[in-house]
Amino acid sequence: MKPDEIIQWIQKDRIEMVDFKFCDLFGQWQHMQVPARHVDKGIFEEGLGFDGSSIRGWVGIHESDMILVPDLETAVLDPVYTRKTLSIICNVYDPITRERFSRDPRNVAEKALQYLRSTGIGDEAYFGAEAEFFIFDQVLFEVHPYYSYYSVDSAEGIWNSGSESPDNLGYHIPHKRGYAPVPPHDSMAELRYAIIDALESVGLQVECHHHEVATAGQMEIDFRFKSLVYAADAVMWFKYIVKNVARKFGKIATFMPKPIYGDNGSGMHTHQSIWKDGEPKFAGDKYGGLSEIALHYVAGLIQHGPSLAALVAPTNNSYRRLVPGFEAPVKLAYSRRNRSAAIRIPMYSPSPKSKRLEFRPPDPTCNPYLAFSAMLMAGIDGIERKLDPGKPMDKDIYALPPEELQNIPSLPGNLAEAIEALRKDHRFLLKGDVFTSDVVDTWIEWKIENEIKPLMLYPHPYEFVLTFDA
Repeated sequence: MKPDEIIQWIQKDRIEMVDFKFCDLFGQWQHMQVPARHVDKGIFEEGLGFDGSSIRGWVGIHESDMILVPDLETAVLDPVYTRKTLSIICNVYDPITRERFSRDPRNVAEKALQYLRSTGIGDEAYFGAEAEFFIFDQVLFEVHPYYSYYSVDSAEGIWNSGSESPDNLGYHIPHKRGYAPVPPHDSMAELRYAIIDALESVGLQVECHHHEVATAGQMEIDFRFKSLVYAADAVMWFKYIVKNVARKFGKIATFMPKPIYGDNGSGMHTHQSIWKDGEPKFAGDKYGGLSEIALHYVAGLIQHGPSLAALVAPTNNSYRRLVPGFEAPVKLAYSRRNRSAAIRIPMYSPSPKSKRLEFRPPDPTCNPYLAFSAMLMAGIDGIERKLDPGKPMDKDIYALPPEELQNIPSLPGNLAEAIEALRKDHRFLLKGDVFTSDVVDTWIEWKIENEIKPLMLYPHPYEFVLTFDA
């Protein structure tokens, strides 16, 4: 769209506010709002100033001035606000050089797509994310040097089966029995309808939705894939809408990977494919209907899997889900249909256009711009170097004996190991200046200082169970 068209839209629909959204380095949306009566072509052409030093992982106070430049193709009516609000996703620029800011995640994603095109391998990279989430009725947590606790509650939760509350109607989902039951066990279908209405109003095409495996309101809503940058935009919209619609229903949505002990966590299985000149490059006559290029892409994901973990499973809590032998795959193997492998080749359709890979370790705490870009760069590296993925693993990896398991490479066991893997293996991310050394170094330093070290220092409540009377 052009600036004049946006101005006409504002006037015709009597829009009251324009919301300019942008993403910080770690995947949180931020925004600046301007009353619509003050919005003119100048904002769209010159940008909107803001304080970059107040955004996590960006710049110091001595270089705080930054510019938001709207991507007008992303303009939609925001479904969250009751008053008419136009939302536009922005790119971040340096006000002095007028160049894109290197730590803007959307810039990284755009450069990743540009790099793919420069290689001649393809001209589009499509990503489709399945971001699972929980909806709770109450969430409490507090951390102090001398006490800490958390508590989550859900009317659906199996632990409420004996509650004497008048709200207890007897239908509770047992642990690991939540996959796709009908109401009354699935008590949140109507809430999902409201979420879907909001998602489709901003251009996300919902393909299906259902209750997920865990008790206590674990959900999945699948929406259609998009090209890399807009696929990441879609994940940001998805999380924003899910959280805000749940709040309007008096409930709380979280994308935390593992909020409940002993039940399934929330992943973000990520489907991906490369196309060129309108043709799917991953379709072929090799294993699982894949092409030679697709198998090299698989090999890139496997080889760089440990360092990718720091970006696709980027929190301490991510590794409560990524535990050997449980629901999430930690072994870097590939297979058709097999959900115990980190890379699955879906076999639902024989159509070449449906041929894709599903990388299963990611979770929805990742920054989708960086995660999608990193996976693409790992795959491109595999293609460029003609890496061999080895033999497929068509067995239940969770049931393999130790002597077989030791021959399959694994993801890191915790965030500290993942960050160390990224420190050692990130040259593939620097190709084409897609990720800069500054971005990688900032990511590593932030994670160590703000997430890894604090968790090492705070006593855990379960340690009192294990060691208080030692």
